[in-house]
Amino acid sequence: MTINDTSLTHHEGAEAVALLEELCDVYADAYGVEPGEEKTAAFRRRAEKQFAQPGFALVTARDGGRLVGFVFGYTLPAGDTHWWGGVQPEPSAEFLEETGTRTWVLSEIEVRRAWQSKGVGRALHDAALGARGEKRATLATGPDAAAQPVYESWGWRRVGRIPGDEGDYYSAYELYVLELPVSR
Repeated sequence: MTINDTSLTHHEGAEAVALLEELCDVYADAYGVEPGEEKTAAFRRRAEKQFAQPGFALVTARDGGRLVGFVFGYTLPAGDTHWWGGVQPEPSAEFLEETGTRTWVLSEIEVRRAWQSKGVGRALHDAALGARGEKRATLATGPDAAAQPVYESWGWRRVGRIPGDEGDYYSAYELYVLELPVSR
């Protein structure tokens, strides 16, 4: 179960569609819920929308053929400031500017519970971000997410909090930014 036993593979959007059931199983395991529960159903809906986004990329980790983790995301389109909408404290206009090649959203990073704390998440993170050509990456977490100290130890910097949209899992999210390329 160490990282040495896992293989990492890069995928595009069309390949991600074919992997959706496995991705949902990993997501459910990572959160300790059943694959059919609402949390996993919400993940499925988000994932299906993101597979077709510009700059979408997926990296999977397999151990003995079994999918044990994944990371995916997409590039923010030019002019799209929805991601930054309502962020407090309000950053500069220059910070908010999106060119279509500036910012990659790390949307999901999930590892099955039995493989957590073994370096799989960090390997997925570095493989996904190391392949990006954007200037920075961003991610959002729940306000009290246990992963926040992990992200900070990987070099992510908290830039503020945004309100959640209606129907979101949280009423607010913490936003983080990481300058690219990733250095370790």
